[in-house]
Amino acid sequence: MKKRVCMLRVKKMMPEDFEFAVHLTDTQGWNFVEEDFRFMTALEPEGCFVLFDDSKRIGIVTSIGFDKLGWLGNLIVEEKYRRKGAGALLVRGVIEYLSSRNVSNVGLYAYVNTIPFYEKLGFKCDSDFTVFEGKAFAMPVESNLRMAKKEDFQRIIDYDSYWFGASRKKLLDAILSNSNNLCYLSIESGQVVGYAMAKVYDGIAEIGPLVCLREREVVAIDLLKAIFSRLDGSEVSLCLPKKELALINFLIRSGFSERFHVARMFLKPFNAKDCFYLAESLERG
Repeated sequence: MKKRVCMLRVKKMMPEDFEFAVHLTDTQGWNFVEEDFRFMTALEPEGCFVLFDDSKRIGIVTSIGFDKLGWLGNLIVEEKYRRKGAGALLVRGVIEYLSSRNVSNVGLYAYVNTIPFYEKLGFKCDSDFTVFEGKAFAMPVESNLRMAKKEDFQRIIDYDSYWFGASRKKLLDAILSNSNNLCYLSIESGQVVGYAMAKVYDGIAEIGPLVCLREREVVAIDLLKAIFSRLDGSEVSLCLPKKELALINFLIRSGFSERFHVARMFLKPFNAKDCFYLAESLERG
């Protein structure tokens, strides 16, 4: 019998691919909906891809570029195509795309079992992160915080750009412009010292990003408290470095529990500035 030859090709993700993307991510329990892929392709229309074997969809990957830093998001291929070069083909395609946009470094969050795969493609572990989940409830807040107003948006973006190391303007603009979402900030002597955002859906929310000066631990915790209070009764998730013991201890005291760990990885060395930090998401850094 003649052996079938795989004809793999990569194409830009289109709206007609969203149903397949959701089905594929459901196999891993990622809880995505079509709107998630609509959001990602709106942010980076040319940077989200579908892998085909002839005419059959078999894998996806998403990415986003932030100036010189790119982020590799959802990567998944059907199980029978794994360990055969399909995933590597998608990763190389994303790196090639981001490089064409003058990105000089690429980051990602890797599940523990996928770290060797990314290491073979040149990525190196930078730091360990952990995902917490729990139910939000109202808490007293000591710091002088307020909800962000439209006139605050640009200075939040500028503050984030300094501490993150690249401009996430298109992502933060999209979060801030959605009235369902939340953003609190702390200002001292006219300067932003910390902010936190939450993406809010039906009964659930994802907190992040959060950026706060290292010497303002109370403010960082109060930013979480303020958002928890607004999300009272909602299921909440957030991703933060394992080294952030003050925030982790606060979450544990608040009834949150660790769900899983991931490694932050980069293609090249990345010199992160020292601040309190929560990831925006696993998909976008």
